[in-house]
Amino acid sequence: MTKDERDRAEARFNKAAKAAEDAKSGKTARDAAAKAVLDNMARLKALRLAKQPAEPVAAAATRPAGKPAKKLQAKGLGDWLSSQQSGGRRT
Repeated sequence: MTKDERDRAEARFNKAAKAAEDAKSGKTARDAAAKAVLDNMARLKALRLAKQPAEPVAAAATRPAGKPAKKLQAKGLGDWLSSQQSGGRRT
């Protein structure tokens, strides 16, 4: 093996080793970023769940005692179809 061939072989080996190291460090960076996102989501979920039981009590207290809550009436399919047709839509 000549010196030139040895230098080329060493360069290929170094290139492969550098690529493997870059891939490894890239994977750890991705893993760290994914862990940070999951930790943040867990923290926000915990805050939301801690806040949630307090909200219905506050919402019920804001409604005046004399007025009952409004009930929504469900519309039928025929009503929806007629509203679509009157709006210019072909159904």
